[in-house]
Amino acid sequence: MTTDRPDFLGALAPAHRDRLRTLAREVSFPAELRIFDEGGPADRFWVIRSGTVALDVYEPGRGAAVVETLGDGELLGWSWLFEPYHWHLGARTRAPVTAYEFDAEQVREAIDADPAFGLAVTRCVAAVAIGRRLRAARLRLLDLYGAPGREPWTGAAGAAP
Repeated sequence: MTTDRPDFLGALAPAHRDRLRTLAREVSFPAELRIFDEGGPADRFWVIRSGTVALDVYEPGRGAAVVETLGDGELLGWSWLFEPYHWHLGARTRAPVTAYEFDAEQVREAIDADPAFGLAVTRCVAAVAIGRRLRAARLRLLDLYGAPGREPWTGAAGAAP
């Protein structure tokens, strides 16, 4: 993980991080497991402890195109926070993964019950996940659909070419 990809839990104040951790359960996934599909119900989310997960978007006629790869400390899933609670991307493990798993409804209830906690989690999701992921998806789409004859950029998703 690089400095431009902060640890999701580390981005929260200690009290909010501790509160969120009380809602977690530890899970593990084998390599090449499809965790969720674009359009499916977003009823949970994860913070990756170890391993890697590829986020992808389905392209008719081409299959799944990876838009970003996530690793240690990163948030997997943000669609659980905003209605209609359906995944905007798909996710598949690239290597075995251990993670903290959170039940989305339970976390949303905690957010509603404590506005300070809710604001902290919502800001963290927006800053750490949404903004960066939208930039990474945009760069990946530029690679896929850029000017004819232009060499595709092959660097890490999310970094500027």
